[in-house]
Amino acid sequence: MTPDQLLAPPAIKLPALRSAVTGLPAYVPGRRSAGADIAALASNESHYEPLPAATAAVAEAAGRMNRYPDMAAVELRERLARHLGVTAEEVAVGPGSVGVLQQIITGLCDARDEVVFAWRSFEAYPILVELAGARPVRIPLDDAEGHDLDAMAAAVTDRTKVILLCTPNNPTGVPISHGRLEAFLQSVRSDVLVVIDEAYVEYADAGSGHDSLALYRRYANVCILRTFSKAYGLAGLRVGYAITTAAIAEGLRRTALPFAVSALAQKAAIASLDAGEEMAARVSLVKQERGRMTAELEAQGWTLQASQGNFLWIRADEQLLARLVDAFDAAGIMARVYPGDGVRITVADTASNDRVLRLLSAHRPLPTS
Repeated sequence: MTPDQLLAPPAIKLPALRSAVTGLPAYVPGRRSAGADIAALASNESHYEPLPAATAAVAEAAGRMNRYPDMAAVELRERLARHLGVTAEEVAVGPGSVGVLQQIITGLCDARDEVVFAWRSFEAYPILVELAGARPVRIPLDDAEGHDLDAMAAAVTDRTKVILLCTPNNPTGVPISHGRLEAFLQSVRSDVLVVIDEAYVEYADAGSGHDSLALYRRYANVCILRTFSKAYGLAGLRVGYAITTAAIAEGLRRTALPFAVSALAQKAAIASLDAGEEMAARVSLVKQERGRMTAELEAQGWTLQASQGNFLWIRADEQLLARLVDAFDAAGIMARVYPGDGVRITVADTASNDRVLRLLSAHRPLPTS
């Protein structure tokens, strides 16, 4: 050993993140509005203010926010149970549906287990799976921008623990029909949990998709996942829930971060359920605007699938996508861009939607020969 080596300080080993964490893709949220003239259409939030009953419930509960919330969310679970015709034991609550989904994957998957889902779909799916040490199995969408259920069924192996079905699918808006979904459930092993992610179900037209509660009552391996973030307008409070067997629901409550759903969120969710007719009226207006935009864009020459969410999806190659990104930025419109795939645009108020229509009219696709 040289004199310099004898005098050199010992190497310091610093704390390091798990390789599973450093290798994760970052979740990319919709960009936030930076001014009054910006149309924030990237995050699929409700463009309406919270329901008045929810605002009043939050104001009333705020005076007790020095106390911990009910960790078991008993009152909310009982209200949801009455709303859906299930028991409170079959309901698990978490910080948004993505929080509940993390509880599901944590509760069911060991290292190297597999989770099957369509792609492209909700961007958090592969992140949550990899964080749990499980393996994400991405199945490409079919030509109609929907789930390729045959390919998903064929991808199930002995290591498959969970299948995620996003319907209507985010970001494409395409639902899964009841018949196709039931045939899929009949083909899947009964020990694989099939999670039907219905974040946008309130925006779906009657008869366009499936009856998840009927399927849940028929198939014990079905889990329904829903949220108050979209149609109910509580995105900032973070509350979602799952309907599943009492045994699985109990496991989800065990894996939940303690006190993750605030008392304000629980009270607002209950008040929002009680104001269901007002929420439905707002949803109806969004659906009217969605139909109007779809018809006009198709008249402009755009090819769209019939979205059943509160958003529209435009498939675009890299050249068209780059042109649209520049145009949206220049116009002060925040849309959600998926590199290599397309752009998702939230349906909002009429004035914002008209801005989108004018922009896309000026950048309509070139006719094919």
